[in-house]
Amino acid sequence: MSFLDILLMVVAVFLIILSLLQSGKSDGLSGAFTGGEGLNLFANVKERGPEKVIANLTLVVGILFFALVIITRIMV
Repeated sequence: MSFLDILLMVVAVFLIILSLLQSGKSDGLSGAFTGGEGLNLFANVKERGPEKVIANLTLVVGILFFALVIITRIMV
């Protein structure tokens, strides 16, 4: 295993943890079937405090994961 493979696995685990730490922004799957308050995917939801930090960190780690996957595939 190369250094890039190990780094990719660490970033993947970190991305999964960050995704699980985020709070839900909708009613979930049951809300989609029962018609809850509507499923508005383009609603402007403002995060504040720790939620904003986690959301921004998830975005950065996701971009890093995507770049590492491409770099790893090119190196093979």
